[in-house]
Amino acid sequence: MVLPGQLPAAAKAAAAHPGLRLVLDHAGKPPVASGELEPWASEVRRLAALPHTVCKLSGLVTEADRAAWTVEDLRPYGDTVLDAFGPDRLMFGSDWPVCELASPYAGVLAAARELTAAAGGGGAGRCLRRGGRADVRARA
Repeated sequence: MVLPGQLPAAAKAAAAHPGLRLVLDHAGKPPVASGELEPWASEVRRLAALPHTVCKLSGLVTEADRAAWTVEDLRPYGDTVLDAFGPDRLMFGSDWPVCELASPYAGVLAAARELTAAAGGGGAGRCLRRGGRADVRARA
């Protein structure tokens, strides 16, 4: 797992090893509760610029206000990873059972569906169907 402050090192390591298939777990643990996007968003985009990286859309609800989060709280972070990685390099994961601290699985899945709906052209379905078998063979 890569934390926000570790994203520059992850990008450096991935750039130095283009044969490495790097999966950014939990979208890099963005600071959802604080509402801050930067520097997390810029660093995620830097990592996503490397074509052999993919991102797992998971763990956002436990980074939010666990008692009162909404999909709108998660949207800037979901939009960032969807825009940066695209639907073909984004996979869904629930972070179960940890997500239960903030939401039952059904709530996490519903949020992921809503966050990826903007992908259009079947992109949302590709993210959600892939789950743990996303294209970890991302093309370099």
